[in-house]
Amino acid sequence: MRFRFRSKKLRALCTDEARSEKYPEEVVDAFFTVMTVISAAHDERDLRALKSLHFEKLSGNRNGQHSLRLNKQWRLIVRFQTDAAGKYLSIEEIENHYKS
Repeated sequence: MRFRFRSKKLRALCTDEARSEKYPEEVVDAFFTVMTVISAAHDERDLRALKSLHFEKLSGNRNGQHSLRLNKQWRLIVRFQTDAAGKYLSIEEIENHYKS
């Protein structure tokens, strides 16, 4: 699945592990695991099929955002976007589920 990072900070975390100290080590490890799954996925059905990700659409004023579970406390927030090449996944942020 095609994806883009919304922020340079998330892109740097993925490519260079920059600012990884901002998150618990297990969250960073889970982030890399989830990014590998996203890269291998063909579309959102593949994300839904992996029940351990708890892929779900967020309710309220979240404008089409979805979450993927990194652990019991942390989530990877994503949003589906479309460009000239078709649908892609925008990686929005890593969020502490209980502090948001």
